[in-house]
Amino acid sequence: MFDAFLAEDPDYSSQLTVYRHGVKVLDLIGGPQLTHGDITGTYSCSKGAAAFVIALLLQDGTLDLDRTMSSYWPEFGAHGKNRISVRQALSHQAGVPGVAGGFALDEFTTPEAADRLAAAVPLWRPGTSFGYHALTMGILMEELCRRVTDSSLQELYDARIRRPFGVDFFLGLPEDQEPRYRQVLYADDPDLPWTDPFGLDGLNSNAPVSTIMELPNHRVIRAGGMSSAGGVGSADGLARLYAAATTGVDGSAPFLTSQTVDAMAEEQVWGLDRASGQDNAFAVVFMKPQPGRNFGSHCAFGHEGANGALGFADPAYGLGFGYVPRRSEEGRTRGRAQRLSAAVRQAAGDAS
Repeated sequence: MFDAFLAEDPDYSSQLTVYRHGVKVLDLIGGPQLTHGDITGTYSCSKGAAAFVIALLLQDGTLDLDRTMSSYWPEFGAHGKNRISVRQALSHQAGVPGVAGGFALDEFTTPEAADRLAAAVPLWRPGTSFGYHALTMGILMEELCRRVTDSSLQELYDARIRRPFGVDFFLGLPEDQEPRYRQVLYADDPDLPWTDPFGLDGLNSNAPVSTIMELPNHRVIRAGGMSSAGGVGSADGLARLYAAATTGVDGSAPFLTSQTVDAMAEEQVWGLDRASGQDNAFAVVFMKPQPGRNFGSHCAFGHEGANGALGFADPAYGLGFGYVPRRSEEGRTRGRAQRLSAAVRQAAGDAS
């Protein structure tokens, strides 16, 4: 299938990596615009990487999903948000997908962004429905980390996950890694309708850019490691990340216990997403498979990016999966990543 994608489009360029039971079993790179050492933007795949930091804090006993957000972050309780739990906030139920006026590019990872979000009036009664917090989910996770530890989420990710397990995925790209970065290629659509900055779409795109597709191509976003959309890496980095968490890699034990995986991967919401207008399903931060985004078994959890990138674990098959394209492409069930995922799962099932 990967070869067929290359044959049908001479500009198609991507990386695909799969680990099974902690061993790399597939590592494909094709097309003229990506090589083995290249890294690029993955947009909301970043949320999956950041969620593993939340998982470690849960496993440590530092965070409790059923305590209120305001018990850790008192200011967040303003305007009726005082009863929302960490579990609800991290499954897109808080009703704060953005703030009026948006955030500056260098603001997303700062305490000032958290202060503005804490003061926001929710767009719906928290806990009664859900809507994708495209850019503010990262602010929620990052401020929780600041409140319960002496470190930033990005520092914890580097110290406890990226460096110990050799994960080629960054939340905060060091200057010496910049030569490896390849800008995400995407096509502007001149026919896109005007976005009302005070509507759900506008508030959910809270950045001073013409399209969120620009985000990882700005050095300030890559350097800051904005955990909603600023992560950059390779397909191997994504696959190895999910494998290290769930099966272990290179003979090591997984860094999450099965109990922690179960707690993070349990579906929290499913149905019509108020922000996107599409069906969605979420666990704690992570996406869950559903007909419109059918990337794995009912055990699977992961995250897709706006450019069609995908990283996930599927404990039913012992898989860690990573797919990163150079050019933005369609996601969800019809996208290449999820068609490749289906082929990988079928092969894994046949080999069992």
